[in-house]
Amino acid sequence: MKLHMLWLVFVLIVVETNATKQGKNATIPALIVFGDSIMDTGNNNNLPTLLKCNFPPYGKDFISGLATGRFSDGRVPSDLIAEKLGLAKTLPAYMNRNLKPKDLLKGVTFASGGTGYDPLTAKIMSVISVWDQLTYFKEYISKIKKNFGEEKAQNILDNSFFVVVSSSNDLAHTYLAQSHRYDRTSYANFLADSAVKFVRELHKLGARKIGVFSAVPVGCVPLQRTVFGGIFTRGCNKPLNNMAKQFNSRLSPALDSLDKELDGIILYIDVYDTLFDMIQHPKRYGFVVADRGCCGIGSLAISYMCNSLNPFTCSNSSAYIFWDSYHPTERAYQVIVDKLLDKYLSKVI
Repeated sequence: MKLHMLWLVFVLIVVETNATKQGKNATIPALIVFGDSIMDTGNNNNLPTLLKCNFPPYGKDFISGLATGRFSDGRVPSDLIAEKLGLAKTLPAYMNRNLKPKDLLKGVTFASGGTGYDPLTAKIMSVISVWDQLTYFKEYISKIKKNFGEEKAQNILDNSFFVVVSSSNDLAHTYLAQSHRYDRTSYANFLADSAVKFVRELHKLGARKIGVFSAVPVGCVPLQRTVFGGIFTRGCNKPLNNMAKQFNSRLSPALDSLDKELDGIILYIDVYDTLFDMIQHPKRYGFVVADRGCCGIGSLAISYMCNSLNPFTCSNSSAYIFWDSYHPTERAYQVIVDKLLDKYLSKVI
C-alpha cells in the first residue's frame, strides 16, 4: 500500500512538473486579433493609405530596430499578449506577403490602423474594415484546413484566444462626419451595438474564447489635447472621453448578456480605467511624460509626420506613455497588458 502511494505521488509530481514547463496557457494554441492600429503589426504596409508607419523612427526599440508597420517604438499589444500566452514574442500580420503556412499556426492579426466598427471609418482612411477582417479570417481558417487538416482548424476555433480592439478612430474622427445623423450618445451606442454584432458574427464562424477591449480615454491622447484641450492647458477632450465612457457603458452589459446566451466565453476587457490612471498619474507607473509623444515634438506627429528627419524625437521612449501623438509606447502597452491579462486571462485558460 505504501509503495502504491509513493508511486501515485511520483506520478503527480511528474504531471505537475510537465504542466509547469508547458506553462499555464498550453491549452491556447493561437492568438487571433481583429481591430485597429493598437493591434496592427504591418497589415497597412501594402495598402494605398496614408496611415502607414513602416519607416523610422517607428520601430526604433523593436527587435533589430526594424520599422515593421507597428504604430509604436516597439512591440504592440498583439505581440505582448502572444508572448504572455507563451506562443511567440511577435504576432505576424496576416497581410504579410512572406507568410508561410506554418507561420499561421500560432495566430495572426488582421488589425488595420485607422479602421473602426463604423464601415465609414475604414472607407475614409482606405484601410481594412473590421468586417472585411472577418472575410480574411474565413480565408485563414480555410488555409489551416488545407495545410493542416480539419482537426487542427477545429482546435484553433475551439481553444484560441480571439481579441477585438476598435472604436478609437470612430469616436475621434468619423463622428464628425456622422454628426448630422447621430448625437454623441446615439453614435457611441451605435458603435457598441456594432461591436456586439461583430462578436456574434465571429462566434458564428466558430470562435469560442473572445475578449473585447473597451474604448480608451481617446480624448487624452496628445493630438486631442493639442487640437481641443486649449492652447496653454492642453487638457483632455472631455466630450470625447464621455463618448468613450458611453460606448463602454453600453458595451459591457451587452457582452455580459452575450456571454450568458452563447456557448464559450465572451469577455469585456476594461482598458479605459487603467490607461486613464496612467495618464493622470504617470509617476506611479514609472513614466515622466504623459501629455506629449516621444516622436517629434509629440503634439501632432503621427504616421508620415513622425519621421526620421525630425530632430526632436526623444532618445528615451520608455519615459513616455505615448510614442507619437496617438499611440502608446511599448513600455506603456506592457504595463496595460500585464495588468489586464493578469485579471482576465485565467477566465480563458
